[in-house]
Amino acid sequence: MSAHAIAVFLFTFGGNAVRNLVGIPAYFAIAGVIVAVSVVLFVRLRPADFRWYRLPAPLYWFLGVALLSIAWSQYTAWSAIGVAVQFATTAVAVVLAFVLSWHELLRTLASAFRWLIGLSILFELWVSIFVRHPVVPWWIEPGPDGKFSKLTWWSRDLLFSGGPIQGLLGSSVLFGFLALLALIAFGIQLRAGLVRPVAGWFWVVLAFLCIVLTRSATVWVAFIAVAAALAFALWARRRGPEGRIPVYLTGLALALAGVLSVVFARDTVFGLFGKSSDLTGRIEIWQKVIEHGSQHPWVGWGWVSYWPTWIEPFASLDTKVGLPVPSAHNAWLDVWFQLGLLGVLVFAPLVVLTLLRTWFRAVDQPRRGPGAALPYATSALWPFLMMIALLVQSLTESRILVENGWLLLVILAVKSRVDFRLPSPDTEPAMLPWRRVPIPRETPGATALRPDRASR
Repeated sequence: MSAHAIAVFLFTFGGNAVRNLVGIPAYFAIAGVIVAVSVVLFVRLRPADFRWYRLPAPLYWFLGVALLSIAWSQYTAWSAIGVAVQFATTAVAVVLAFVLSWHELLRTLASAFRWLIGLSILFELWVSIFVRHPVVPWWIEPGPDGKFSKLTWWSRDLLFSGGPIQGLLGSSVLFGFLALLALIAFGIQLRAGLVRPVAGWFWVVLAFLCIVLTRSATVWVAFIAVAAALAFALWARRRGPEGRIPVYLTGLALALAGVLSVVFARDTVFGLFGKSSDLTGRIEIWQKVIEHGSQHPWVGWGWVSYWPTWIEPFASLDTKVGLPVPSAHNAWLDVWFQLGLLGVLVFAPLVVLTLLRTWFRAVDQPRRGPGAALPYATSALWPFLMMIALLVQSLTESRILVENGWLLLVILAVKSRVDFRLPSPDTEPAMLPWRRVPIPRETPGATALRPDRASR
């Protein structure tokens, strides 16, 4: 099952790479095989704790509204295809959430990230050393002027120029966000002793280097948000359940200050990241999405997942570098555009409740029965940190609605809903047993991290 999970994560997080390598038809054929194998494995394994009613209610609400939107869609056939893709991705995510433990999810995610980052660096090296010019996928046709749009470049040949590099994903923003998720996974594994120090530090440094080389302002904002979230989670651990009011008040104040800074000092804030105040044209896209979405504000134009840019209204909504934009570049606007206010009202609880469940998983101390609480486990932090990254990305990208973003969101939503057992150091399959000392509790033979490490 671990091999299948790694294949799923490679396919979904490296979706652009697969499409660029084999083409669109073969990509969908592989996707069909992955869905079929996932269903077969689920039937064969038959997880004992699986119950349909245990899935998060907002997930049902969102999928239900998307399915119903076919009835009023302005592009019925494409809505039917988009809904089918959404259900298929959801099915794969539910399978992984039930058949894998939290540790297995972290391990398989990290393995897929290592493959994608390592192969991306090798790919960029190959382009810069041997090709020495930008590369496009073999199936892309040039425009009427005989040139390729910059948006179709697979690699820009900028590795030795300091970036922005795009890796196998063909996008500096997507590759940078992948590197951020990888940094979370690698850092947690290293800190928890789940990998050996040399290998752990190597991948942590390489992931951070990829973030630097992608030069994506939105990824840096997400990086800062994740770092702040980690600090607040550790602070909340130290304060305990009864002393977290200052944590929440401080977090609310900082969030409000961040919103006010973006609203009233946008030029200065984005200038710090080398971006214009219109976020590389995103504000113009948002304005046009709002203009079109206002025509159907309550139920939207109909769910379609990816934008089929060859049909209206997507074909003429907006263009960048000669090509129609493929999304609203804001998940919340995208949901409103496709499913209206009704869609936002069912999507928001899915995200917010998942964020809250992963937060309490990160900061609540594990217990086993009526005895004293056990030391904190480092591995309890990664679902919350990845949810923060997804939430921040949703403000400037729509990836949380499709492919790897939706897959990860559903996995975290389902897993945090059905698996209440908090990890403790004695349950972590640590690579480094010398980091463990006995836990002072009634159960004999249990081990954990040293108290000073466990509290961090």
